[in-house]
Amino acid sequence: MLPSRIKNKDKRSEVHAKLKHQKKLEKRKKAKSREALEKRALELGEDLPPRPVPRTIENTREYDETICKPDDEELFVSNDADEFSSLLKQDIVPKILITTCRFNSTRGPAFITDLLSVIPNSHYRKRGTYDLKKIVEYARNKDFTSIIVVHTSRREPDALLVINLPDGPTAHFKLSKLVLRKDIKNHGNPTSHRPELVLTNFTSRLGHRVSRLIQSLFPQDPNFRGRRVVTFHNQRDFIFFRHHRYIFEAKESSNAKDQNPQEKKVKARLQECGPRFTLKLISLQHGTFDTKGGEYEWAHKPEMDTSRRRFFL
Repeated sequence: MLPSRIKNKDKRSEVHAKLKHQKKLEKRKKAKSREALEKRALELGEDLPPRPVPRTIENTREYDETICKPDDEELFVSNDADEFSSLLKQDIVPKILITTCRFNSTRGPAFITDLLSVIPNSHYRKRGTYDLKKIVEYARNKDFTSIIVVHTSRREPDALLVINLPDGPTAHFKLSKLVLRKDIKNHGNPTSHRPELVLTNFTSRLGHRVSRLIQSLFPQDPNFRGRRVVTFHNQRDFIFFRHHRYIFEAKESSNAKDQNPQEKKVKARLQECGPRFTLKLISLQHGTFDTKGGEYEWAHKPEMDTSRRRFFL
């Protein structure tokens, strides 16, 4: 009988504990038998038996016909003709305008300061009472390539609006789990070098388009001397942002008898610079921001969440 069908709480807990202990013993037994097989294969000089692949939500995701394939010629042709091609081919240097919604929050200015240090050639302009369409027009006239609008609640930034100029598209992201640079223990201070950009796990057509929008915010010629890395990692449609600086350290070898005492090993370690936050795509709109007559390429709706294994990026 399943433990959930037992009404008595003490009896249900006892049966559940026994099942849990039994599963633990079976898992240990399988691990021991595998170790024995691997040891025997090594003694006989044979190939090790293949390790079982664990079932995860990612590798059991629902089939999606929009998944990008390496031999997708149509995808590569569309890359040369989309709105980001001139920026990503280094024909134009990205110039970013960062502003806020009309009502700023207590942590909003600190977050914008961190963004200005992350994105090269970015400039802050106070929003005031200007309408967003006026700001888009101003940014076009001043040769900005993108606008980032930081939307805030009373205290916390809770959304980002990224507008590609001059003709869109516009992406609306929900912002959560924000940790400012000053709140990260032993954080590093970034330099003015252009960072390396790492984008991972954007596998669908929509994900590919969002990744190109993010790419258009950063210069495509990183300065590797600065050792700065900006990462956007997509996992289950949540985009995790991290900003690191990698450091090389020389350490003496622990085995001094076998090696020269003066010989040192070079090891690399990461130091987080911050900020740290998570994005979730709410909508992708054609053109610049328009709440009334805008046409959407994609918009998230509650009825789309039919399964835990259904992802869109």
